[in-house]
Amino acid sequence: MQGKRARLPGAARRVLQALFTCLLLAIGALQVGTAYAEDTYLDPKVAFVFSAAMHAPDRVDVHFKIAPGYYMYRERFKFAAAPQADRLGAPVYPHGLVKYDPTFQRDLEVYHNQVTISVPVKPGALLPQTLSITGQGCADAGLCYPPMTTRVTLTPVAQGYTLSGQGVVASVPAARDETPPGTPPLMPANASASPQAANPGAAPSQDTTSSPIGESAFGMTDVGLAAFLTGAGWFKIIGLCLLLGILLTFTPCVLPMVPILLAVIAGDTRHARKSRARGLGVAATYVLGVSVVYTILGIAAGLAGAGLAAWLQTPWVLGIFAVLLVLLALSMFDVFTIQAPVGVQSALSAKIAKIPGGHFGGSFIIGMLSALVVGPCVAAPLAGVLLFISQTGDVTLGGSALFALAWGQGALLLVVGATSGALLPKAGPWMDGVKRLFGMLLIATAWWMINPLLPQGLAIVGWALIALCSALLMGAFTSSHNRPAPASAPSGHQVALAAWRTIGLALAFWAALQIVGLLAGGRDILRPLAPFTQTTTSPFAANGIDGTPTYKTAFTRIHSVAELDSLLANTTRPVMLDFYADWCVSCIEMERFTFTSPQVAQLLSRMTLVQADVTQNTPDDQALLKRFSLFGPPGIIFFNAQGQQLPAHRVIGFKNATDFTAILQKVAAAP
Repeated sequence: MQGKRARLPGAARRVLQALFTCLLLAIGALQVGTAYAEDTYLDPKVAFVFSAAMHAPDRVDVHFKIAPGYYMYRERFKFAAAPQADRLGAPVYPHGLVKYDPTFQRDLEVYHNQVTISVPVKPGALLPQTLSITGQGCADAGLCYPPMTTRVTLTPVAQGYTLSGQGVVASVPAARDETPPGTPPLMPANASASPQAANPGAAPSQDTTSSPIGESAFGMTDVGLAAFLTGAGWFKIIGLCLLLGILLTFTPCVLPMVPILLAVIAGDTRHARKSRARGLGVAATYVLGVSVVYTILGIAAGLAGAGLAAWLQTPWVLGIFAVLLVLLALSMFDVFTIQAPVGVQSALSAKIAKIPGGHFGGSFIIGMLSALVVGPCVAAPLAGVLLFISQTGDVTLGGSALFALAWGQGALLLVVGATSGALLPKAGPWMDGVKRLFGMLLIATAWWMINPLLPQGLAIVGWALIALCSALLMGAFTSSHNRPAPASAPSGHQVALAAWRTIGLALAFWAALQIVGLLAGGRDILRPLAPFTQTTTSPFAANGIDGTPTYKTAFTRIHSVAELDSLLANTTRPVMLDFYADWCVSCIEMERFTFTSPQVAQLLSRMTLVQADVTQNTPDDQALLKRFSLFGPPGIIFFNAQGQQLPAHRVIGFKNATDFTAILQKVAAAP
């Protein structure tokens, strides 16, 4: 007779069903999310809310608050004064999003969410002046409104004017660029909502079906993704961020969380039978904890214009969390038991017993802790969402996008939870061994976290010891005659034991190679025997695994915006600015696997190489990051030989040697 299958508590099961339903709806909404708006358009006074204020006695700030799904064209703004037209100076516009319009065969600059334009006014007028402001906006769904004109009155006073009329307020939001100056246009943009759409006689666009939005967003450029989020509807944003999160699954943002989740599931001693349903439930609550913290911290970082990882990857934060992981690992070795005093435990148990699914609280809390230190990393999708929040201040939409991105990243964790719950061995001698192995995984995760803070030699010694201890726990040096086994162990059991021991022996052999290489002067954990195979005499090159030379890149370090500006003002060659931090895994990968490529090194030799080490996250570091709308490393900015930024070729996140070579070739060909 089959035993009853363990089932998830009712309340937790309903929550999971609701979450997965929402995620599926979000994916479907990528295609149909904005269809509901095609037949309904806002009144122009609601879609484009006008206000104006005197920024100074001789300067008027004109502001339009633009509804989601709508935009305004820069070239359609007109300013006129009467009766003295010569009183107005040249308006100062922020940098908008540049789109290519196939109808006019040229680029057009647009604004989403908001725009503030500064209009200088020359003092000395004898009579009040009527300032006329004309603008035109369109809806993403295809409708363009006729030009709208608003008039306010400028009354002369000493050294300037006062402002009066409908829409005049004490102050308006400061001007802010929608994309960094110099950002290239999106090609080709959908022309169905061009200004000509307001004119029935306008010629139709030659191509109104293609759109670069998805391509730009999936192209993993932070500026392109921020531009897409600015102009897209709510459903499309959430669906796209969910899918982008899934693309980030197998990255340093997620992989370090896998052993922690496995340890949580394996350490659940209150439930001897671990079903798929229970494993999925534990994983879902873990991901929920990660998502909540990820969203809150992301919103705060976006609004503050600071890097999410930079605030959390300081040595003391890494050290504290590493100690917590080691303590959790020691509890899995039965060194001590983590539990509250008996009286407190009894009281809590009585309360928890009344809450359906209350025993998942531990997984939720560990997920929140993991998000604080293990999870934050800067990849282009995350950088794009943070850039969107910093530019628009839309906390609700930005937070929802981050939450969806975090759940997308958690896809791997959900799969791990659903499968491990059924695959982990049942309670017994096997379970004790597996618990200890997961304890070693937690120690390895803690060591990985603090590796950037340690000398390379010490880091290698730690990895070797972890591998050797794991081999011992896996019985690598225990004879099969001395290992207790059931009297009637099936053949499959014996095969599994042999495979287990073989893996342990491999770990022990790897640890021995690391120690031998270290004693010979090696410092590369991926090539421990490099000291014995190195044949080149060049001080700049070393042989790679396949015998081809690899190269070490020499950077000039800068520490402030002033130093960077001075260098750019005196350069005669293209410049590459690399943002680096000791705790940045992708930065180390770039140095080890990308910059060492002969093809990359050859192209880099023609450039001035500059590096900003933002490990300490000082005010100067933050100013450098903010200068280029970056939220943390890795990030690479290129400049031409005249010191002008080339925003089309900026790099966010890790790039392999092939992709980076292609980027360098484009930089070399740029004017």
